[in-house]
Amino acid sequence: MPLFYSQFAQKLTNSKNSSQSRFILIFIPIIIVIMMMKFASFLLVMVSLNAMAQKTDTTFIAQLMLKHPDLFAGVLNHPQKNQIQVLYTQIDRDARHKPVFKTYSYNLDDHRYFYPASTVKLAAVIFALEKVNELKIAGFTAKSTMITDSSYTAQTKVLADSTAKNGLPSIEHYIKKILLTSDNDAFNRLFEFIGRAEINSKLKKYGFNNSRILNRLAIGDAGETAKHTNPIKFYNGDKLVYSQAEQYDPKEYVLSLTNTVMGTGYLDSTDKLVNKPFNLENKNAFSISDQQAMMRKLIYPEAFPIKERFNLTPADYKLIYTYMSKLPTESDYPAYDPKEFWPTYAKMLYYGRDKDAQIDSNIRIFNKYGDSYGFIIDNSYFVDFKNNIEFFLTAVVQSNEDGIFNDNKYEYDTVCFPFMKNLGRTIYAHELERKRKSVPDLKKFRMKYN
Repeated sequence: MPLFYSQFAQKLTNSKNSSQSRFILIFIPIIIVIMMMKFASFLLVMVSLNAMAQKTDTTFIAQLMLKHPDLFAGVLNHPQKNQIQVLYTQIDRDARHKPVFKTYSYNLDDHRYFYPASTVKLAAVIFALEKVNELKIAGFTAKSTMITDSSYTAQTKVLADSTAKNGLPSIEHYIKKILLTSDNDAFNRLFEFIGRAEINSKLKKYGFNNSRILNRLAIGDAGETAKHTNPIKFYNGDKLVYSQAEQYDPKEYVLSLTNTVMGTGYLDSTDKLVNKPFNLENKNAFSISDQQAMMRKLIYPEAFPIKERFNLTPADYKLIYTYMSKLPTESDYPAYDPKEFWPTYAKMLYYGRDKDAQIDSNIRIFNKYGDSYGFIIDNSYFVDFKNNIEFFLTAVVQSNEDGIFNDNKYEYDTVCFPFMKNLGRTIYAHELERKRKSVPDLKKFRMKYN
């Protein structure tokens, strides 16, 4: 027993109130023991969680790819040149039928930079819906008409959207356009609604610590203009339900990253060749680990403590699930020309964006892809309803043989798309053979597409 207790006990023994002293002397040791046991249990839980977090197999994917040299030899010979990173997670069920994850990685490095392109748009989709829910304004929903104004240099207005059934822009319709074909303007409008500061605050809140979203996409947005976002008003019919003033975010979001300078040259805004490496140091970042962590939390919120889940309603989840897995050719509003946006346009893993691919009606891929600067990235959750298969797969690959950026000469068709297609099919084939203790209930992922 600690010294302080011995000294305290001696004082109580000399006390005049002997009955009270005996009571205290009996129960204090019991309380101390209980507290020590609880503390020991807490330490055991923390050690167990830490051990679980460290159990990422780093050899299995490499071994699997080495079995297929005809498919992967070209990139396996120089994975750093092609900047490959892969994260694959198997999903099983515990005794209570809750999902249990086992993760495998290849060449994973959360601090080695790659350009995430449009994969950052998934965060905007989630955080925009969260903001609507958190504002708790009567009548204000993701369906409310969203009128974007301008107040700073290079900002643009949006008063209508011809791709919507009612001809009007809304958060919900922007989400559909983002998830179906990765529309850049749709993302930019959600970026303006959420605000740069809130986006990056939310990334940190949910533990996505190797990521940042700094700017709009595809309009040369950087520096001071990226820190200013537009004033916006929301209407239900003619009734104003919410007005948001322009926002300014003075913060810089510094990350410890390597590989932010690439290549041997780049074309500037006037298409003039600049013979020095391309610097991506101040661009968006979204690590492979953070991407898949976001997807896991989105697909299986019940696997996480309530306070760690996204603040989304059942209708929000249904909207995201539907349009993440829906094909462009299955959409009426927005409607797409199949020659420009064919069925597998947004499906890199397994289909490799192949125009001639045969669609497997039993498989649905819930994903968000990105493509830019020679990088192809795909963050996916696979479901095969016929064979009761499900898994997460997130990957990046890049090819830029001439070392010049912004010249639109990247080996997407010969290197990147085939790698993604082969990787997706190889992991899927493994899942077909993998034995499971229980059959997963996948009915919540059966969406209505027509």
